[in-house]
Amino acid sequence: MSQLFGRHSRVHPPVAVRGEGVYLFDKDGNRYLDGSSGAAVSSLGHSDPDVAAAIRAQLADLAFAHTGFFSSEPAEELASLLAAKAPEGIGKVYLVSGGSEAVEASLKLARQYFLEIGQPQRRHVIARRQSYHGSTLGALAAGGNAWRREPYLPLLADTTHIAPCFEYRHRRREESAEAYGLRAAAELERAIDRLGAKSVMAFTAGAVPPAPGYFRRIRDICDRHGVLLIADEVMCGMGRTGTLFALEQEQVIPDIVAVAKGLGAGYQPIGAMLCQNFIFDAIAAGSGFFQHGHTYAGHPLAAAAAAAVLKAIHERQLLGQVRRQGAAIALQLEHEFGQHPHIGDIRGRGLLMALELVSDRESKAPFPPAAGLAGKVKSAAFAAGLLCYPMSGTIDGKSGDHVMLAPPFTINDDQIGELVAKLAAAVRAALKSTG
Repeated sequence: MSQLFGRHSRVHPPVAVRGEGVYLFDKDGNRYLDGSSGAAVSSLGHSDPDVAAAIRAQLADLAFAHTGFFSSEPAEELASLLAAKAPEGIGKVYLVSGGSEAVEASLKLARQYFLEIGQPQRRHVIARRQSYHGSTLGALAAGGNAWRREPYLPLLADTTHIAPCFEYRHRRREESAEAYGLRAAAELERAIDRLGAKSVMAFTAGAVPPAPGYFRRIRDICDRHGVLLIADEVMCGMGRTGTLFALEQEQVIPDIVAVAKGLGAGYQPIGAMLCQNFIFDAIAAGSGFFQHGHTYAGHPLAAAAAAAVLKAIHERQLLGQVRRQGAAIALQLEHEFGQHPHIGDIRGRGLLMALELVSDRESKAPFPPAAGLAGKVKSAAFAAGLLCYPMSGTIDGKSGDHVMLAPPFTINDDQIGELVAKLAAAVRAALKSTG
């Protein structure tokens, strides 16, 4: 019996031993197409020689230096690379070890900013129902996923949640997409008015494909009320949707951005919080000290790996590749599932796509939670040699099933065909077993 405390005591996964491009191999020699990059992590695929070389070179010089005593050349380089490509005004980069840490740092920075400028009454965070911002207690409190929150509710800070911008589920038949986006955004202003505008410190937004104009109205509302806009781009950032930062496509500039996952592309655990210069300047002019920190923040090996990943994205012109292959996978998904009786929605941007499974297309009724459809799709796909990312609770934390796809940026046309064919077979098998 394994001594490893895994994710599930009754599930004993195979042992992965090798990665090559878009494929992973287990100890028994089975090959799996990594159709979700793990959890939207492995953007460069597996065994990238340039990233591996950067890690080896850094290891030969310096493995670790605590940021309480030192900075390091890789950390400085990574911060410069991120700041150079960040939205206007965002010029400071705080390095962490993952997405949950990045969100925690974002929330704590927002609070400290208001303390530094003499507005200690600002303490409320507003987020969206069904959002996921991480598994640590602060990030979990900000998130709105009911299933993930439920066991820990007594430990969670109070957070106000509003409806997500979920066009497939919430747009009225008579509404234009633009009208729906404005209506969805208006709920933020009502929540701010209810809590008291002077008491709200931040609104945090995550990876939901927005309706046209939604984020521009959100930015306007935050500006009018002095609320910081935190963009959680842990999953959708670092090129995943076809631009380095996802909000670039909305022509919206956030105050704080959390990134991770694709930043290190799976080669080292790393994340980052980026902030507007005015936030940093307020602390610099006040206490001078951000009262936050983690032991492995700015880890030289992790920073060297992430710097190599960013260089690869730009030097290999992978953002264009994401847009091209994103269009290709969207076309194949539409061809395979566009008229499928149990696929209600195909959505996404770039190489971050999702299919929503429904029992009836016309009514959009979900399958009953007891059917466990998402889990069946995952198992059937895995048996066929495909890693995808199905999830239940799409609608309210209990009902609804979807499948997320987020393959490596390096996926080619033949591999997209393999992915879609194996996913189609897995959906057929899962539906057949559901009855």
